[in-house]
Amino acid sequence: MARAKSVQKKTKEGKPTMSRVIHFEIPASDPERASKFYQKLFGWKIEKWPGPMEYWMVTTGADGVPGINGGLLRNTQVKTTTNTIGVDSVDKAIEAAKSAGGQLVMPKTPIPGVGYFAYCLDTEGNLFGVMQADQNAK
Repeated sequence: MARAKSVQKKTKEGKPTMSRVIHFEIPASDPERASKFYQKLFGWKIEKWPGPMEYWMVTTGADGVPGINGGLLRNTQVKTTTNTIGVDSVDKAIEAAKSAGGQLVMPKTPIPGVGYFAYCLDTEGNLFGVMQADQNAK
């Protein structure tokens, strides 16, 4: 197996930094019911996203407080909570995941006005997403 190439993000000065988990997704067969559950349980703010897909944005706390926000989506083929890692290039992240022994599950997909996204599996069968921010994505 070829040695995996890192897709670490870089600072403005070009120094490598670790790629971080930036978002989570919870699949639900009934997103409205799941929204009420998480609102009642944790006090999360959950709002339907006006974008091109059925999606609810989850705010788990105030800006500047440690933690991440996420989303709820209607159950599709994804049946597990998924973490998404921020990367500079989805294409490079996909290639790095494959060269490290992972698999591409969902190819690079644009989210209009947000960026590009893909799902991969790690060597243990865990699903994760990679996200490249790009407001010009169409």
